[in-house]
Amino acid sequence: MFFSNDKNKVFVIGEIAQAHDGSLGFAHAYIDAIADAGADAVKFQTHIAASESTKVEPWRVKFSYEDELRYDYWKRMEFTEEQWIGLKEHAENRGLVFLSTPFSIDAAKMLNGIGMKMWKISSGEVNDPWLLDYILSTNKPIIFSTGMSTLEQIDNYTKKLESYGSEYAVLQCTTSYPVQPERVGLNVLSELLDKYSVVGLSDHSGEMWPSLSAVTLGAIIIEVHVCLSKYDFGPDVPASLTQSKFAEMINGIRYITKMKENPVDKDRVSLEMAKNCEIFSKGVCARSPIAKGTELTKELIALKKPAYGILAKDADMVIGKKVKRDIDTDEFIDYSDIGV
Repeated sequence: MFFSNDKNKVFVIGEIAQAHDGSLGFAHAYIDAIADAGADAVKFQTHIAASESTKVEPWRVKFSYEDELRYDYWKRMEFTEEQWIGLKEHAENRGLVFLSTPFSIDAAKMLNGIGMKMWKISSGEVNDPWLLDYILSTNKPIIFSTGMSTLEQIDNYTKKLESYGSEYAVLQCTTSYPVQPERVGLNVLSELLDKYSVVGLSDHSGEMWPSLSAVTLGAIIIEVHVCLSKYDFGPDVPASLTQSKFAEMINGIRYITKMKENPVDKDRVSLEMAKNCEIFSKGVCARSPIAKGTELTKELIALKKPAYGILAKDADMVIGKKVKRDIDTDEFIDYSDIGV
């Protein structure tokens, strides 16, 4: 698998996007937070305002106190190539795969130049043919989100990738921030799993439950937005997991993966539990002292732990039988103790 040495391991991507709010220091801090949570990769977004936007681009959400135009916001989010190199080195030093989604050909060329190993294409950029053509020319694996795509468009897109011999992964995604549970689309994930080899979920719910459910269904890539605190600034915070919740989600994913990788043989486990069965099951014993020769009735016996003597499941067969010896209270009755 192009993103992992272990095909059964779920590849978890911590999405920073613009959570750093243009601060290089915060961008580096996020790398440490995502590494400490146990993720496999960290993902940024690379914006070059003059290459991707115009001054008439509308706001998705008007949130900024300092940027009059969305173009201004993209400008403020820019890092230099040297700064991107530093971020990549930091991520790799922390054992993370460095990813950043390009939003223009210029951004893609810069990321390719600094040695990014694979591509993550956002839902909106799937429809930029020139960007896709450049990315395909690099012969690197591609992970793409499908939040704005129909099933037919996904099919057409994957056919193009296959015609180039590209390794790729398809992520179910709903482009809504935050996405509500009824719009996560686990049914779509299941459809994608039936059609494509590598499938995952890019989630914007701000909760861990969609990702855990997706892994249970068979997703092997999970991408979620991460923030340090719900008091962080930015439009993606409502759709993000805090670092602590992100770490908890990853622990859950690793737990689920281990369960899925280790199917249980119920009959074998039952044999292994034989000693426990003796402890937790019950046997037939005397409710009160029983004299030799007494005919057993239901009132004279009790079913108690552990499973010594005659097992509880066979209790009815002793009714009407006579005992061959005196039996004390709570003493277990064996087959050798009863006659016809």
